[in-house]
Amino acid sequence: MIRCYHTSDLHDHRGFSPRIVALRTERPGLLFDCGDALRGSQSIYHRSEPVIGELDRAGYDAQAMGNREFHYLFPLLAARARRMRHPLVCSNLVDTRGRTLPFASSLILQPPGDGARNVHVLGLLVVQYPTGSRWERIFGWRFLPPFDVVSEYARSVPEGEILIVLSHLGLHADRVLAAAVQRIDLILGGHSHDTLFVPERVGEVPIVHAGPYGRYVSRTELEYDATRARCRIADFALLPLLGPP
Repeated sequence: MIRCYHTSDLHDHRGFSPRIVALRTERPGLLFDCGDALRGSQSIYHRSEPVIGELDRAGYDAQAMGNREFHYLFPLLAARARRMRHPLVCSNLVDTRGRTLPFASSLILQPPGDGARNVHVLGLLVVQYPTGSRWERIFGWRFLPPFDVVSEYARSVPEGEILIVLSHLGLHADRVLAAAVQRIDLILGGHSHDTLFVPERVGEVPIVHAGPYGRYVSRTELEYDATRARCRIADFALLPLLGPP
């Protein structure tokens, strides 16, 4: 059994770490954020982003890059990533100039518990401009098609291991992704500020959106079904975190 907690679109709302620590102490599990935690943006940079400390105090295992974590200027994105003690992951962003990326393209995590299965984690950032545009030539960032990236990676995941996508694409795009890549075991989403009080399912793929501003944290428990060679949701809850702003 794999247990996952997830938030998204915090937008610098703070004060949630004690509650998350308590939840994970009672029922341990992986903790993810799907992006847009910061107050800055792809073009505005703040030297101080207090929510990063809040994320680290909560013990996040990984954070997808949202358009608030991304910056068009490579050194500023790198500066943001250096302040994080948790991994920043983005699978559909590459640098055309060969610079060392300040984030992970994918992660393989080992959840707590004996005999736990490997969990493969991808992060998807909403595309900021098309491939080959003049902005790509100016900044050096290239955005890869998210669905192609996930489809290619999914073919390499061994049977019995888990594939989780941290998506900052929005709910509509998550539905399209789920229909296109049925190998995904779970999509944890954000960007569109949708709140799903029960997971959606597209084919065999469940989609979870916890909503914006830290009002809720999702808790999803996945159980591997050997007869179907994939996971199913054994338990789900959308738990109050900060409440209304």
